[in-house]
Amino acid sequence: MKKSLFAVAALSAIAGSAQAQSSVTVYGLLDLGYVGYNTRAATGSTQNPQAVNKTTGNAFSSSAESTSRLGFKGTEDLGGGTSAFFTVELGLTPNNNQAVNTGGTQNRQTFVGLKKNGIGQFAVGTQYTVIHNAVAATDPGQANNIAGNLVYPASTEGVGSTENSTGAAYTVRTNNQLSLNSDTFYGFKANAMLVANNKNSNETITITGSGSTLTSAAAGGLNNQNGWGLGLDYTFKNFYATANYQAMTSKQSTQTYYGSGTTLATQLPVGAPATGYAGGSSANGTNVQDNQFYVAATYDFGILKAYAQYITRKVSAQQDNTYYLKRSAEQIGVRSFITPTIEAWVSGGLGRYNGYGSNSSNLTAWQIGSNYWLSKRTNLYAIYGQVGTSNTSIPTNYIGQSNNTNLNPTSANISNYAVGVRHTF
Repeated sequence: MKKSLFAVAALSAIAGSAQAQSSVTVYGLLDLGYVGYNTRAATGSTQNPQAVNKTTGNAFSSSAESTSRLGFKGTEDLGGGTSAFFTVELGLTPNNNQAVNTGGTQNRQTFVGLKKNGIGQFAVGTQYTVIHNAVAATDPGQANNIAGNLVYPASTEGVGSTENSTGAAYTVRTNNQLSLNSDTFYGFKANAMLVANNKNSNETITITGSGSTLTSAAAGGLNNQNGWGLGLDYTFKNFYATANYQAMTSKQSTQTYYGSGTTLATQLPVGAPATGYAGGSSANGTNVQDNQFYVAATYDFGILKAYAQYITRKVSAQQDNTYYLKRSAEQIGVRSFITPTIEAWVSGGLGRYNGYGSNSSNLTAWQIGSNYWLSKRTNLYAIYGQVGTSNTSIPTNYIGQSNNTNLNPTSANISNYAVGVRHTF
């Protein structure tokens, strides 16, 4: 009898322990299909007619509509309305020899946090920025990877201009991030993030030459990558609006100065602003101040959902804030279920790009796409988009003089299309 009682007690303890364990979910997405592209770039040369570089390509590729991924997420009920949660998510390249990405986007998200019902949550780790979370909720193309979007610029297989490269509009994710998200109160929800990765060591400076041949090289010193962001969402019936601002700061002492340089990029090669982060990298840049702003609204009419977006970004050199790159764009679109299984969207946008206060160009883009849903988890898709960069003015150097002999403006255009299948699990 005592043995039976002990056995029942042991089983009860095991059951209670099991209930307290985290519930872990394995999830993922695979997206594969046929992708094609055409690019045209006018070089801005002095010859008449101008030289135009053309590229055409196609391939059985992946991640055209959504980036393929594999993830693990879990929660644990701590009692009293408090819970712990975590996410580990890796990018996949299913059409490659290695299934798991080896590039900078392999670690898509990795964080752990705590949540309190009725108040909100916080998390620490590699996470999406406040702007990217807002874009994901307000983009008519749902931030797909085909060209034709100025708010979430991307292309699959083909390579467009740097002004429309992946990550050119805003920082998608950061490492070393603390995120804060409130619950919804009277339709309002607040979001915030803080990024901190600082290091300070002994600095050594080596100077050689003099005058125009002077070279000054520094090693050690500061290496600070910081940032912060704030966002506010508002929901009222079928209306949704969001406003977000984030600022990334990068300061490094490690620097080489060349007295013979005629531009900031040649005088201080590590520190000139650069457009975009290839592949949506989490890097904040080097010796730059990076300010980004995004506002958007959607309204669900029932038969369709309408979207309006505006984004702007300015990346300035720490050494001289008049040396900057600025990109802005506005975009509208609609998305609708034409039938219970056929979904379609269309979007179009205009933008402008300014480089170093003098170079400038106009941006245009449009995209159309459709999903045919075979089930809740599987769909076929077809997407087509175009992006153009036109009337790019003659570049100038740091002191305002002509930097080359090209008399004609440069321009670039890319058309990108994909048909494929996407499955989530």
